[in-house]
Amino acid sequence: MQTDSSIAAIYALDQQTKVVRPLFSCGVSAGFPSPADDYIDRSLDLNELLIVNPAATFFVRAAGDSMTGAGINHNDILIVDRSLAATNGKIVIAVLNGELTVKRLAQTASTCRLLAENPSYPALEITEDSDFQVWGVVTSVIHQF
Repeated sequence: MQTDSSIAAIYALDQQTKVVRPLFSCGVSAGFPSPADDYIDRSLDLNELLIVNPAATFFVRAAGDSMTGAGINHNDILIVDRSLAATNGKIVIAVLNGELTVKRLAQTASTCRLLAENPSYPALEITEDSDFQVWGVVTSVIHQF
């Protein structure tokens, strides 16, 4: 069953929580690993890596399959920054006629559209009559294999 990519849930960022994990100083080889490279360089806080503006950052759970071509799958967590400018080509969380959706923003001097990343879904044309607002810009996607 096909469903449009919409928003299943929105979560606020807990700025008090730190997620610190070991960071290995070497890259991961696709061949045979070298035993000499098995050491930890430093710790890495995932909030520090993934979140630029904590006060404007939210987590959103995606629902549907319209953005699979952009690597966004059903139940993925999207990191959304509301302080970033929504420019042409960015993946955004938008409110269109009262519904939250995740799509790629396509703007020209005379048109504005929201594009799915799945050929089964048509572009959403934004007209003067549309109730439209960009809620935030997607900066990262977290999904499990």
